[in-house]
Amino acid sequence: MCVWYTFRMTTIIAVQHKESCIFAADSRTTGSDGRPYHHMSVAKVTDRDGWLIAGSGDAPACDLIQHGWKAPKQVKTLDNYKYMVTVVSPSIRKYLKDNGYEIDANDKESGFLLLLAYKGTIYEVDDTYTVSMRDDGLYGIGSGSKWALGALQAGATMDEALEIAARNDIYTAGPFISLVQFPS
Repeated sequence: MCVWYTFRMTTIIAVQHKESCIFAADSRTTGSDGRPYHHMSVAKVTDRDGWLIAGSGDAPACDLIQHGWKAPKQVKTLDNYKYMVTVVSPSIRKYLKDNGYEIDANDKESGFLLLLAYKGTIYEVDDTYTVSMRDDGLYGIGSGSKWALGALQAGATMDEALEIAARNDIYTAGPFISLVQFPS
């Protein structure tokens, strides 16, 4: 029997600052059988080739994007948002398709959410390949993200927000990790 890990049962938060962005996540993963797993090699946030990449949802999609996908080169005639919408998002779709990933239309739990940081700016990409940005700069994905986002909006630090999520979401647990990205 093959066990697929799902990162939907997780907490990943990100905060956009004027001069940087910060991603933070818990370290618990959950197998399809509901058992919790901890291992620091199974990172929910990766820093790769100038990108911060975080994924929640179907582990195959998240793993492929975090560890195999190569971002296409920036098109100098496009601003960063247009680059994300017209070049990056379609390349993610193509990479997943070329590697055999498809969303199971019969499974309401199938799908993924990604947080990507490029040149110090955060973008959210969902499983329809829509690129979104928030004007308040607060992002969260995974089962504990509602608690963590509420805590951030109430003035908690990122670590405090993750602790609050862990107290309220059985699928969230420390240790917590964080990564910072500055504009290049």
